[in-house]
Formats: sequence, C-alpha cells, structure tokens
Amino acid sequence: MKAHAIVAVALLSGVVAGSSARAADLQQPFIVPEAKPAEDGGWTFAVSPYFWGAGVSGDVGQFGLPAIHLQSDFSDILKDLDFGFMAVGEARYDRFSVFGDVIYTKVSSGGATPLGIVAGRVDVTSQTFAGLAGAGYAIFQDGRSNLDVVAGARLWHASTEISFSGGLLDGASGRDSATWVDAMGGFRGRYFMTGNVYLSAWGLLGAGQADLDWDVAAGVGYEFNETISAVAGYRSLGVDYSKDDFVFDVVQKGPIFGLVGRF
Repeated sequence: MKAHAIVAVALLSGVVAGSSARAADLQQPFIVPEAKPAEDGGWTFAVSPYFWGAGVSGDVGQFGLPAIHLQSDFSDILKDLDFGFMAVGEARYDRFSVFGDVIYTKVSSGGATPLGIVAGRVDVTSQTFAGLAGAGYAIFQDGRSNLDVVAGARLWHASTEISFSGGLLDGASGRDSATWVDAMGGFRGRYFMTGNVYLSAWGLLGAGQADLDWDVAAGVGYEFNETISAVAGYRSLGVDYSKDDFVFDVVQKGPIFGLVGRF
C-alpha cells in the first residue's frame, strides 16, 4: 500500500478494527456434544450445529495502526454478517474420545468517508476461521454421566481486506492477516439430573503463539430420545495474540444454543 493510502487507512482504523472484531465475535462458541456411551463396546458419534449470540470487547490492531478498544453487542455484528458456519462433532469409544470444531465467519461493512476527498467510500471485509481438534479420556464415567480430561490444539486465522472508491485513493486496497496455533487442555463433563435433563460444562486453558487462550461454557440439555438433544447455555472465550503490528486481544461472551444428534 502506498504512503498516502496508509494515511487514509489510519483515518479509517475504527472501521477496520470494528469489522475484524465482528467476524471474530461469532467464533468459537460451543459445548462439545457428548456421544452416548456405546453399550456394545463399539464407536458412537455425535454432531451438533450451534448458534452463539456473543458480544465482544477488547483491543484489535491491524495495518500497522495502534490497537483500538472495541465494545460491541451481538446485534451490531449480526447486521453485517455475510456468512457463518459452526459445527462440532465427536467420536467416542468406551472412555476414549476424539472431537473437532469448525467455525467460519465472513463479515462486511462500509460507508462514506467524512469529507470524501481522500476516498469517497471505504469497504471492509473480515474473514475468520477457527478449528479445534482434541482427544479426551473419561476419568469418571457412570452410565450416561462422565467427566473427561481433554487436550488438543486450536488453529486461528483472521484476515481483513479494505478497499477504497472515489477520491484520491479510488481503486486502492490492502489486506492484513495472521494465523496462529495454541495448545489447549482442560475438562469437560455431562451429568444427568433426571432421565432426560442433564448439565453440560466445558473448560479449556492454553497458550502457544498467543499469550493466552481460554474457553469456558456451561449449559442445560434435554434429551428428547436416544438420537436428538437440545442444549442451551452461556459461553465465554478469550484470546490474547499479538505479533508485529497485528493485535487480537478480545473476550467474547453470550448465550449458546445447539442441537445434538447421536448415532
């Protein structure tokens, strides 16, 4: 990006950082579904699409600009969402389990600049991918209730593209991105209070290329039958990553809702 483009980006840094945080805000949200223990000693599987209505607060800095503090609720994010996909799956054999989560979001926003001289309009597109893969072992297992110790790794990728139209920067564009991996460890569990109602909880803590990466969630589930369950709860996630001029230090929290299919 040319020098005069950098100046324009600086003037519009709030738009850039805000869009990036909105994309990240819809990430990583879930309670990993617990597959029903196999009575015949074979594998069982579970898959769960889910929704996380989270807000975000923290600091985001890109394009070599100083980090900007952000505070945004879910309604702000939803209006700019282009596409989002969130799903988690698990395979379980006796006390052993493997699980994975895939999240992708794309958020776009834009608007006219105050004077329209340097640029008439700026448009920003942010894309975020987060993937978690791990394995667990049940240190407690009693019928359908269990407590697992888990370990894994989380891959993050965040990118923001900014483009200008009109004014002196007509047709100019730039892109900034970062990819990092963090090792994670913790616990997850499920406890049946009745034949159909259960509590589900999740807690992970880690670091790696990020200084800190943490994730906690708790919810209440209802098992309609041996195949279908519904879960509602609350989740909070935080990550603190910075390298060179790329800063991503945010906390995301809000209600989660999901359906769980077991087979």
